[in-house]
Amino acid sequence: MATDDLKPTTPASDKNKATVEALYSALALGDSDVVAKLLASDLEWWFHGPPRCQHMMRVLTGESDYSEFTFHPRSITAIGDDCVIAEGWEGAQSYWVHAWTLKNGLITQFREYFNTWLTVREVSSPRWESRKRELFDQSLPGLLLAI
Repeated sequence: MATDDLKPTTPASDKNKATVEALYSALALGDSDVVAKLLASDLEWWFHGPPRCQHMMRVLTGESDYSEFTFHPRSITAIGDDCVIAEGWEGAQSYWVHAWTLKNGLITQFREYFNTWLTVREVSSPRWESRKRELFDQSLPGLLLAI
């Protein structure tokens, strides 16, 4: 995606980008104390790709050490005030994209995509939304349609 398509950065997005950069630096150094301070204890995790490529999960859970697979982002981009995208590749079979969501300077959500082409677009105000009706007291699942 061309950087022209992205909104100008804000102090919050700059801080979040710096937090994610600090995470990758700490991972490269094997500094688990710094890594732990940057992640929420209830980090929400999502992975898409071959099961053998769940390298970040194994590193962050302590299942493997920091040397099994090293993440060297080729680009890190803040999107909006709460999301940072990192992209990297380590040869022909190791292309990855990480989408980090931050709240109050802490990483709260992590989405990892391995060997998947990904397009990230910021969605502006909706064209139409369902109206809440009083007869629906229960929770209903949400659905986003990209038209």
